[in-house]
Amino acid sequence: MRKRSVIGLLVTFVVLLLTGCQSKQNGQSVTAVGSSALQPLIEALAEQYSAQHSGQFINVQGGGSGTGLSQIQEGAVQMGNSDLFAEEKAGIKAGKLVDHKVAVVGITPVINKKIGVKNLSLTQLAKIFSGEITNWQQVGGPDQEVVLVNRAQGSGTRSTFEQWVMGNRKTKPAQEQDSTGMVRSIVANTPGAISYLAFSYVDNTVATLKLDGVAPDDQNVMNNTWPIWSYEHVYTKGQPTGLTKEFLAYVLSDKIQNKQVSKMGYIPVAQMQVERSLDGTITKVK
Repeated sequence: MRKRSVIGLLVTFVVLLLTGCQSKQNGQSVTAVGSSALQPLIEALAEQYSAQHSGQFINVQGGGSGTGLSQIQEGAVQMGNSDLFAEEKAGIKAGKLVDHKVAVVGITPVINKKIGVKNLSLTQLAKIFSGEITNWQQVGGPDQEVVLVNRAQGSGTRSTFEQWVMGNRKTKPAQEQDSTGMVRSIVANTPGAISYLAFSYVDNTVATLKLDGVAPDDQNVMNNTWPIWSYEHVYTKGQPTGLTKEFLAYVLSDKIQNKQVSKMGYIPVAQMQVERSLDGTITKVK
């Protein structure tokens, strides 16, 4: 009898222990979807936050800014990540969404390293993507056909690039990729290839370009000398509550903004020397 009682107590203890573990596993969970440019930062911070807050999980997915905005509008997720202002996306009722600017990201043209070109004018870059320039020899490079690689329609990175580079020119139809990582890989491995990436995705497998002698770096973004950049927005449907509110407070905290945001290739909004409005107007920060 005693033996059975002991076994019974042990079974009860194990059940209670497993129940406790299961309750942790079944803790709070929210989902963020959208911008691939913002994804690496939010993923890293989500993992860090969950490690520090047992039972709280932030699921992060890409899909592009258009997906982020449509999903948050539908209420399918708790956070919609976007490189665009919600007002810029057709079909989005921006008045029902709340904008949380969590960072700024620069965007740079990238080319296959064997091309060897170091600098282009903004006009030359636009003519390459419009199809008016078709060979690298036309801009001082080798006799090599230009291979365009675009982000897919709905990409905030693409919209930002076209807005600040193309002007009134139309982008020539070319292969399109949903994945920023795939774009980088194609450029790295395709002779003559050119595309564009968020600073946070640039590595030594591709080469960046100066534009009119200006380097694509954080300082030049901060003062708008480098014009191709965007805010990184996290949108919520109404004011955030619960875990969403707590996570956004964590992301926007001084500790995260001053250290990890910069470390991962983004720029804290507070470090910008200019502000850019929805219509593109630039004003100096006082």
